[in-house]
Amino acid sequence: MAKKKFNFRKNLFIKNRLVILNENTFEEIFSFKLTLMNVFVTFTLGGIFLILITTFIIAFTPLREFIPGYSSSELKKNATELAIKSDSLETALKKNEAYIHGIQKVLRGELDYAKFNKDSILAETDEHSDVNMTASEVELKLREEVAKAEKDSGEKTRSKNKSDKK
Repeated sequence: MAKKKFNFRKNLFIKNRLVILNENTFEEIFSFKLTLMNVFVTFTLGGIFLILITTFIIAFTPLREFIPGYSSSELKKNATELAIKSDSLETALKKNEAYIHGIQKVLRGELDYAKFNKDSILAETDEHSDVNMTASEVELKLREEVAKAEKDSGEKTRSKNKSDKK
C-alpha cells in the first residue's frame, strides 16, 4: 500500500458541497458550494467582527464601570468637586493663619495698632502676578487700525444696504 501524502494547501481550494436535506423525504432544502478557505475566512472575519462589537459595547456604554480599573463618571465628578473644595479650603486656611499671626503680633506688642489692618494682612497672602497688563505702543496702534477697519467695513455695508433698498 502506498501512503497518500495529505497536502493541506490543495485541500484548501477543493470545492465541497454542503447540502441540507429533509430527513423524511430526502428533499434538498438548501445547498452550498464551499472550500475550506472560504470557511476559514468567514469564521475569521466573524470572530474579528464579534471582538470589535464587544469592544465598542464595553468602551462606549456604562458597562465599562463594572470592569476593574475603570471608574464611574459620577466618581470622577465627585473627585473633581472635592479637589476644587480642598483648594479653596487651603486658600482660606492660609488667610486665616496670616490673620491670626497678625493678631498675635499685636497682642505681643510687636506691631502698632494703627498699622494693623485685616485687609493688609490678607493682601500679604494673595499671590500677585508680575505680568505687566498695560498696553504697549504697538498694541495701541493695532487697536486703532482694527477700529478704523471695522468702522470702514461698517460704513460700506450700510451704504450697500441703502442702495439695495432703492
